[in-house]
Amino acid sequence: MPELRKDPITGRWVIIATDRAKRPTDFIRDKVQIRGSGFCPFCYGNETKTPPEIQAYRPNGGSRNSPGWTLRVVPNKFPALGIEGSMNRQGEGCYDKMNGIGAHEVIIETPDHKSTLATMPVHDVEDVLWAYRDRIIDLKKDRRFKYILIFKNHGEAAGASLEHTHSQLIALPVVPKRVREEVDGSREHYNFKERCIFCDIIRQETEDEQKPRLIAENQDFVVLSPFAPRFPFEMWIVPKMHQCAFEESQKHEFEQLAPLLKEMLQRLDRVLDYPAYNYIIHTSPVAESTEDYYHWHLEIMPKLTKVAGFEWGTGFYINPTPPEESAKFLRGAAVPVAT
Repeated sequence: MPELRKDPITGRWVIIATDRAKRPTDFIRDKVQIRGSGFCPFCYGNETKTPPEIQAYRPNGGSRNSPGWTLRVVPNKFPALGIEGSMNRQGEGCYDKMNGIGAHEVIIETPDHKSTLATMPVHDVEDVLWAYRDRIIDLKKDRRFKYILIFKNHGEAAGASLEHTHSQLIALPVVPKRVREEVDGSREHYNFKERCIFCDIIRQETEDEQKPRLIAENQDFVVLSPFAPRFPFEMWIVPKMHQCAFEESQKHEFEQLAPLLKEMLQRLDRVLDYPAYNYIIHTSPVAESTEDYYHWHLEIMPKLTKVAGFEWGTGFYINPTPPEESAKFLRGAAVPVAT
């Protein structure tokens, strides 16, 4: 019989369609294939084909906007928001509007066109995490920005317009509704129980004798299939230590997060045959004191189902694979030791 499950953080309901539960092989999709044909502006030697770089890692030195890099950060050539100008907030009757001020950057994760985060060396994955941190810290200095979102679209079905592996950053002058729901839900739980809801979830999932939704863990992080997932095989990577902001992570944490992230993406490739996916880092809004109750985390969502009329009309999601089944398949995936 189907179940209605309530997300303990946001209060959002999902329908777990247990009577038509789908196994990994039941989903019809095109697997992501890196073809590498044609011109790519992100490839080595094409540095002049992107906007001038904001940041780059060049272990052996070298000049800006030239070869020799292992990672580059550049402005998005077609930005969703513009960096120049003032907010100019206005009211038009009952409507509010402002200028489209923000930052939109691309993190080119490797010069190798055919590599992915699942195949890159762990050290290079760690560099990607450091680049995220560097850019967040820099953009937080701009008082116009209220939230900085890191996200990755992998595969055309997930919204990637270029197949060369990359992530994106958008700095926003407002806090997104999805994040606000999490922050407010976390605050409400803390005000009632004087505990962090994410810490409570970690405690429950790791201390449960059966551990039905625990996928993996290491010294500093756990990987969970959330109790009320919106999407099949959705998983969250959550730091064990309470911490509200991703950019406050320490070196030892990035050293633990990098191999775990790589391993989880390898597990998705093994179980779901190289699916398109999105991942998102949810961190504390800029200049808000959330350290007592909010807990940053990384959400990974394979693109296996489509959001349709019911979801748009209700805000409910229908998930045909129970999270306990997703976790079982992902735990059982044999992947090589991350190096």
